[in-house]
Amino acid sequence: MKITVLKKSPAGEVTWQYDGIVLRREENSVTLEARFNREDMPFMDVVLKRDDRFVETFYADKWFNVFEIYDRDDNHFKGYYCNVGRPAVIEDGAVSYVDLALDLWVNADGQQTVLDEEEFKELRVDSQTRAQAWAALDELKARFTACCTNNLTF
Repeated sequence: MKITVLKKSPAGEVTWQYDGIVLRREENSVTLEARFNREDMPFMDVVLKRDDRFVETFYADKWFNVFEIYDRDDNHFKGYYCNVGRPAVIEDGAVSYVDLALDLWVNADGQQTVLDEEEFKELRVDSQTRAQAWAALDELKARFTACCTNNLTF
């Protein structure tokens, strides 16, 4: 089943939109497959390529989403890109989330890098939202530390 992903700013404006295919739907989450739709670009320790396969999980009860990234040519795992944001709104045919700029990159070896802290600090959001975002980042870091330490997948 096709699904449209809407990435929104804290003001509620759609800043990016793309389509994917639903792989799994659970009570509070949806996992979909989408293809990277930008030109090839170096990112951290990898190159993100047009048509790389993204397996994306959005949660209605968590302040983050998690993207598993696989190479378009040989399907090798590149890493996890995690967006901190308000819980997703999951509807028939669409999922939307408010991106709060703060991100976590976890490479294939399990090394974690927090991204866009300065951008997050400049966002005009209330103190409760800010606290929820930091707590979500801490949860992500802890979950990936546990997964990587025990050779598990997220």
